[in-house]
Amino acid sequence: MSDELKAKIEEALKGYVDPYLEKDLVSAGCVSVAVEGDKAKMDVALGFPAAGYIDELKAKLKAIAEGVEGVSSAEVTVSTTIVSHSAQKGVKHIKGVKNIIAVASGKGGVGKSTTSVNLALALAAEGATVGILDADIYGPSQPRMMGLSNRKPDSPDGKSLEPIVNYGVQSMSIGYLIDEDTPMIWRGPMVTQALEQLLNDTQWREVDYLVIDLPPGTGDTQLTLAQKVPVSGAVIVTTPQDIALMDARKAYKMFEKVEVPVLGVVENMSIHICSKCGHEEHIFGEGGGQKMADDYGVKFLGALPLDISIREEVDAGKPTVVAQPDSRITQIYRDIARRTAAKLSLKAKDYSAKFPKIVISND
Repeated sequence: MSDELKAKIEEALKGYVDPYLEKDLVSAGCVSVAVEGDKAKMDVALGFPAAGYIDELKAKLKAIAEGVEGVSSAEVTVSTTIVSHSAQKGVKHIKGVKNIIAVASGKGGVGKSTTSVNLALALAAEGATVGILDADIYGPSQPRMMGLSNRKPDSPDGKSLEPIVNYGVQSMSIGYLIDEDTPMIWRGPMVTQALEQLLNDTQWREVDYLVIDLPPGTGDTQLTLAQKVPVSGAVIVTTPQDIALMDARKAYKMFEKVEVPVLGVVENMSIHICSKCGHEEHIFGEGGGQKMADDYGVKFLGALPLDISIREEVDAGKPTVVAQPDSRITQIYRDIARRTAAKLSLKAKDYSAKFPKIVISND
């Protein structure tokens, strides 16, 4: 009888499509059901951080199970385990980092850095251990955005750097090593070497997701990232404007050529809501990010409004996710973070870091 009731519960659970995995939890292999008498117990194991979604998920699954004939009560537990996912073949794993998410735009001025820092903070708010690397050597902005201007990283051994932590997120940037007003007048090889050193010589501390804020374009930095950095997935940031979308498509094509999976598209400055009268206007056009996602068969991760508070808060060194944790905009960032991490959780897992190194000796 218990097996029959268990089968009924599993069948009922298949009717609920998780909004982040976009499949039911039974087919995704995320839920196990146990039945004792007329009581059901469901253990859900998610592969992505979802602190802001767990209570809603528990309530939905409990209601579904208790709606099955023969079930008097149901108990739901939810756990999260974030594992390392595969990256480009032949690229060396980075110590202390499970997954790297590159955030790119192809074009400057679309709010990519602002999106990167709020995405990192949102992943942390959802329960992950997060780092952010500012890969823009010419125009580093993360120290100011993270409220860490004029901070210098420690180097206990004189060789490696300790990440600077604020708001629970580990960070590293060339901006910590130079004065804010100092221009980086470097050629490409020096830039790529600096990026590699910032990435590899930083003592990242068991980071689930390292968000890399890429500079605009498809040049040396992006090529270095593709060839030498194990990127688990990429996020493309655009505005609805045709010119921005044109460059965003180039960024997508670049990741496609170097075999880095694109996790999805974020549309920034999607709509302007007048602070005086509440009138909504699509200043930069409408639906461009969704169309791009549809054209390439990738996930549309979400749309962010054009709001003065987002700009004011990053300029003040306290991004929206920490400045207004309960705001509608923060909820959008956290939803985008869950969608991004859930999409990554469906990718192939990487076990290479667990394998012992085999050394052949002639002795």
